[in-house]
Amino acid sequence: MADTKREIERKYDSDESGLPDLTGIAGVAAVIDKGVVELDATYYDTADERLAASSITLRRRTGGSDAGWHLKFPVAQDVRDEIHAPLSDTVPRTLAALVRSRVRGTPLLPLVRLRSERDLRDLVDVDGRLLAEVSVDTVHAERLTGDGSTAQWTEIEIELAEGGDPKLLDKAEKRLRKAGVRPCAAPSKLARALAETAPPRRRLPAPAEPVTAGDHVLAYVREQRDALVELDPAVRRDVPDSVHRMRVATRRARSAFRSYGKVLDRAVTDPIGEELKWLAGELGVGRDQEVLTERLSAAVSTLPRALLTGPVRTRLRTWAHARRGGSRRRLIAVLDGRRYLDLLDALDALLADPPLLRAAARPPEKVILAAVRNDLDRLAALIEQALATPPGTHRDLALHEARKKTKRTRYAAEAAITALGEPAADLARAMKSLQNLLGDHQDSVMAREALRELARQAHAAGESTFTYGVLYGREEQRAAADEAELPDTWTAARAGTVLAAVRGMSPAGLR
Repeated sequence: MADTKREIERKYDSDESGLPDLTGIAGVAAVIDKGVVELDATYYDTADERLAASSITLRRRTGGSDAGWHLKFPVAQDVRDEIHAPLSDTVPRTLAALVRSRVRGTPLLPLVRLRSERDLRDLVDVDGRLLAEVSVDTVHAERLTGDGSTAQWTEIEIELAEGGDPKLLDKAEKRLRKAGVRPCAAPSKLARALAETAPPRRRLPAPAEPVTAGDHVLAYVREQRDALVELDPAVRRDVPDSVHRMRVATRRARSAFRSYGKVLDRAVTDPIGEELKWLAGELGVGRDQEVLTERLSAAVSTLPRALLTGPVRTRLRTWAHARRGGSRRRLIAVLDGRRYLDLLDALDALLADPPLLRAAARPPEKVILAAVRNDLDRLAALIEQALATPPGTHRDLALHEARKKTKRTRYAAEAAITALGEPAADLARAMKSLQNLLGDHQDSVMAREALRELARQAHAAGESTFTYGVLYGREEQRAAADEAELPDTWTAARAGTVLAAVRGMSPAGLR
């Protein structure tokens, strides 16, 4: 069993003078001495330090009030999510799963041992409420691989209490700086230990700025690969919006393969694209359910009481819970499966040895501009076809196809921003607006299907189906409004300076 807490803290280098007086900080009524504790932590990582490269730490620690396993993910500057599991001899399965996208099949090994003597103090307010915990840590680090190098230092750590005001950290830092104390250069004890005990290594060159068309496309694909890896633990932890963002990363990578088929050989990328499509589908099971549930719940909440007949809210919650539970179990099984890990390996291999075609070596403006134009032309044909189709099922399908092509055009424009500049960014924004309109229409189509299912269930249970009919009618009206708005939205976008720039501007004008 693992639990999570949000950790907000700052670290400072310390010398023999120890901790400056903090009693004068506004809001701090007292500094309470909590004594000294001995901590002994062993940090685990792959031999090539994949977790450390992503600022992730995994440790087994004894001593103190929170002995056990701790896995920490960076959230923002000074902020990390710490996931705790009980003490055991081996890495807990719950924590191992959260780093699987980075580790794959590589063993997790004990790399560094940190033994710390922690001198603890609590900062409290006038009511004795804990504001922050301050410690002076004397740290002895030992590398458990190689020549067993060691290092030693002392640092000050200030961790905000749960629910505390982050402004307190600013006030404390002001006091510390005034006393000559400066922030640590290393973001964590582990990072400092690895740096100070590491064997000499050849310095790797900094990544070069993209120059060719291939450079730009590969940089975009690399961003999506990194997003998949980084979002994996968030999806496993059910962090809000993480499934949606991971699904978008799969679509962006797949769209790049298809839009830039003259840059990357599709004989190589198409099989990977099919696996990305599979993963997006698996992610979509849960995401589509989330969208449907939110939409239907919002619709029910706006109905006058007179139009609510029967246990509509209860049935909706039961229906949503049953579907969500199954899809979530299935999604975790997918992330634990070999097929998903093989996909990540395939993306790594492609980026390490990209299947570049002749156009990849050319200047990016002409090659990338042509790809974006091509997607725009295909989208225009689909929009015109949908507008010419009479309202009904066939138009719904045509608009759904246009929506998918709008996404692809948007992602092609996003990938082009570093090469084409502001016109591509403007195009991406225009396509996002069009995508939102078409997305709302498709959500209405799916909502009506769900309402039919709910009505059938209610009827079978002997309940009134009146409210589901009311909601269905409202969804029909909403879809009709979207369809009525589409011609003006598309005409404005097509005639606007944004699309005109991308369709007609010469490569020399794109800077």
